[in-house]
Amino acid sequence: MTKAAVPLLIVVGVLIGLSTHTVVNCGDEDEPDICSAVIGFSPLRGSLIAFAYEGRGRIALRHGDWRRAIADFDDAIHLNPNRASLYRDRALARRQNGDLELAIEDYDEAIAHDPRHAAPYHQRGLALAAAGDLDRAILSYNTAVRLDPSDAQPRLDRGLAFLARGQANEARADFEAALALPAGKDARTRDAARAKLAELASAEPTRLAAPGR
Repeated sequence: MTKAAVPLLIVVGVLIGLSTHTVVNCGDEDEPDICSAVIGFSPLRGSLIAFAYEGRGRIALRHGDWRRAIADFDDAIHLNPNRASLYRDRALARRQNGDLELAIEDYDEAIAHDPRHAAPYHQRGLALAAAGDLDRAILSYNTAVRLDPSDAQPRLDRGLAFLARGQANEARADFEAALALPAGKDARTRDAARAKLAELASAEPTRLAAPGR
């Protein structure tokens, strides 16, 4: 698709009543020019065009362009400040960009707008752990585990936080729980839990022998 054809496509879409679909879904494919055309099409204003900024931001996220993604999510949030997913997406971009404190603030906003989903609690835990705040990270993981007990990843990450805090027994319990859950689509979580349990098991004799030396 040529760049010249994109604005025409948007105009035709508006004329035949498909503008909303075009705006909402412009980020589903790697076609940022479509999102940009929607953004530049003056009849579409207000919260609706926030979807176009969001779509272009998600494309930037997929390609690792964190600053571009953050800028687009900034504009989307300015136009539609009540969507929890926008704060989650910007938080991910900020976390990947190394802006941990700002990412944590965005996860807080996402949770405030929609506290029912486990994912932002888990992701906030990752940001807190990366920032060195293991106590708050574990509390955030606790909520993620409570809201979605079938997801092994928050248990694994909570176990890693316990291990970093020197709580081997708690870490072992989380690794065992993660390993006991169904593998799901990604077996890497189970593999990581198994590896950590093996590390703990191999370290145990050394720890027991230490007082004797």
